[in-house]
Amino acid sequence: MKRSLLPALLAAAGLLLATTASAQSFFRINTGGVAGTYYPIGGLIANAISQPAVPGLVASAVASNGSVANINAILGGGAESGFSQADVAYWAFTGTGTFEGKPKVADLRLIANLYPESFHLVARKGANIKTIADLKGKRVSLDEPGSGTLVNARAILAAYGVTEKDIKPEFLKPNAAGEKLKDNSLDAFFFVGGYPAGAIAELAATGGIDIIAITGPEAEKLSKQFGFYAMDTIPADTYKGVGAVKTLAVGAQWVTSAKQDTTLVYNITKALWSDNARKALDAGHAKGKAIVRAGAIAGAGIPIHAGAEKFYKEVGLLK
Repeated sequence: MKRSLLPALLAAAGLLLATTASAQSFFRINTGGVAGTYYPIGGLIANAISQPAVPGLVASAVASNGSVANINAILGGGAESGFSQADVAYWAFTGTGTFEGKPKVADLRLIANLYPESFHLVARKGANIKTIADLKGKRVSLDEPGSGTLVNARAILAAYGVTEKDIKPEFLKPNAAGEKLKDNSLDAFFFVGGYPAGAIAELAATGGIDIIAITGPEAEKLSKQFGFYAMDTIPADTYKGVGAVKTLAVGAQWVTSAKQDTTLVYNITKALWSDNARKALDAGHAKGKAIVRAGAIAGAGIPIHAGAEKFYKEVGLLK
């Protein structure tokens, strides 16, 4: 009797597992390097939207090369969603800027605008760098290929009349750049992200750094040229021993594909702006408090996903 029941029980267990697996939706959020701001914020959001917040959803934050790489991953089916700077998302959607000459990413859609990303130009103490012009002849990391930071770094250098031939360029993740700065094999690096960034905070606490201002008529011209850039200030003591720094900022956005299911994205958007997500964001990272529903569609240079649009209409953000 027991032997005859065993195959039936195993079959039933297998059916249950198969049913459970098929009921789950896996939703990747491509972020950035682990030492930046995208990755920890992505982890907080992934936890906040996963089941039970959205029944059957298993969301995960995935480390990546950044904005450009994330959009390419969404386009190629390697990720369901990802974080991107607002300028990079717009360029991808319109086939302009860094996506000039490439097919438009016409299916790119916005889930939410998240927070402002500040431009950091971090210099080693003793490198004698006080202005962007002082980068000439220095060893400078512009961030890695596929990152939004690389695009911004090149735009900033050009605005201030500095070319890549004027510097000794390297293309490193922020944590790798930080390590080289510590051992004096790098003089400065660019980073675009929400403050405080872990890699920069660690440098400031252990060895001391300068953060160089990105200001003046050149910065004002950039903000007018690229409507996504805004004047910004990194407050004093955000990083140990560093006073207030005038700089530029660009919006960090959560994007996906128009092909993603409307109901799923509606439920994800609703979970993102729930009370539980609010508590997690406020407690989990200094930049979490800047992620507010009132700014969810600010600076949207690409269409809003139909599922997110439905939610924003329900709460009065869209008519």
